Amino acid sequence: MNRTMRWAAMVLLSGLTATPGFGAAVLQCVPYARTVSGVEIRGDALNWWDQAEGQYKRGHSPRKGAVLAFRAYGPMTLGHVAVVSRVLDDRRVLIRHANWSAPGAIEEDVLAIDVSEEGDWSQVRVWHSPTGQMGARTNPTYGFIYPAKAKLHDFVPDPALGTSVRFAKLDKAMWDERPALATPVSPRGLMMVQARPAKAARTAVPRLETDMRVIAYADNRPIRRSLSAIIADVRREAVLN
Repeated sequence: MNRTMRWAAMVLLSGLTATPGFGAAVLQCVPYARTVSGVEIRGDALNWWDQAEGQYKRGHSPRKGAVLAFRAYGPMTLGHVAVVSRVLDDRRVLIRHANWSAPGAIEEDVLAIDVSEEGDWSQVRVWHSPTGQMGARTNPTYGFIYPAKAKLHDFVPDPALGTSVRFAKLDKAMWDERPALATPVSPRGLMMVQARPAKAARTAVPRLETDMRVIAYADNRPIRRSLSAIIADVRREAVLN
């Protein structure tokens, strides 16, 4: 293994000791979404939709500052909440959320797409920062909770809310004027917006600012990976770059 490979492998392996432990308290999606959106709802994320009744307007159209409430599904036993930071078109939004791709990780202005048959945002897919692509899982949602005033608030890390790390941020301008290309995503013929631009525009692909301490996660669920698998990934990256 050459010097570059050894260095990359050491960086990846050192992340194993720097990644927040699963037993430690980490930042959850609820306090993050409450701070960023200003929506004053407490309790588990799966209860936000019902709690919003009578307090906030709800609907199925994305708006800046709205909270997208996810249903409990798969490993998300308590649901999930994310805040819309920009509406790109009817099927694409950028969101800000925490504790999704890795424990306590904060992801800002990452892509979420509507893959529902009716276009009502009842089924979505979300950007997965560790792999730099859309997550493989389709996630069911309740819809959007609209704050009284659509304003995004800054989030300042607070140890009282648990440990956190700024995992990734996309350049919002990179998604402007992006054509809504459709590709089939299931045998039933559901359509989704293509997450990456065509090859002709490859240079405009958003660049992630990724914290290398967080390495092997997929859709909220940690993965055990061997040293040989990590080294194989490093070699592939070296060939591609």
